[in-house]
Amino acid sequence: MDLKAKTKEIRRLTLSCIASIGVGHVGGCMSIAEVLSVLYSKHMRIDPTNPGKLGRDRLVLSKGHAGPALYATLASFGYFDKKELLTLNKLGTSLPSHCNMQLTPGVDMTAGSLGQGISCGVGLALGSKLSKDGARIYVIVGDGECQEGQVWEAAMFAAHKKLDNLTVFVDNNKMQIDGLTKYIVNIENIADKWRAFGFEVIQVNGHDEDAIDKAITKAKTVADKPTCIILDTIKGHGVSIFEKMGFANHSCPVTVEQLEVSLKELED
Repeated sequence: MDLKAKTKEIRRLTLSCIASIGVGHVGGCMSIAEVLSVLYSKHMRIDPTNPGKLGRDRLVLSKGHAGPALYATLASFGYFDKKELLTLNKLGTSLPSHCNMQLTPGVDMTAGSLGQGISCGVGLALGSKLSKDGARIYVIVGDGECQEGQVWEAAMFAAHKKLDNLTVFVDNNKMQIDGLTKYIVNIENIADKWRAFGFEVIQVNGHDEDAIDKAITKAKTVADKPTCIILDTIKGHGVSIFEKMGFANHSCPVTVEQLEVSLKELED
């Protein structure tokens, strides 16, 4: 599978999804397109025809405001019709602005309050160990989200339980809703923090599919401790209109005209 082409498709579908309602969390959706592309294309043991299959690998999108990127990915891989993306956050939709496992096929955990998703992921990883089903659990957290104390409580517990079936990705785009992360509550050196909490740490360019692929492959070989893959990313990456906005793209309007320009930029 052409990973770069799949990443572009995820970005196109994500923007079309957000544009259908006119506003949304563009920046944080664009910055995780590559990791979603790689995970679903090459690594996750899943079956779109049986989303609830026991023993499947699971993804917890702890930074739940990036739900449209996950929806785009799930639609791209056949969990539901791509036309459903145009119902985002509308009355009766199965695609609320933040992920809901009760509504959307393929969503493995409901998200909302930042910091909680990683705790859920740790619970899933522990449950998998107890049931011996061989599942791997992947969690995506934001760098701003790492200002939440619950993230570190979960990390400490995961290391204590030696959950080597858990991989946490940090979307290190260095921005959050109110500005640059370093000026709000600085989390650097983020790699040293995760190491101090007992994780194997791998740091890569979060927009390089091959580097992400190699990092996930390496994470699968780590024994007796969880892995954190830090993705150095750019908020809004892949679409110049939004990338130039800086942190203002955290949640912003997407007009029909902006969508047309963006889709042209994202052509294969």
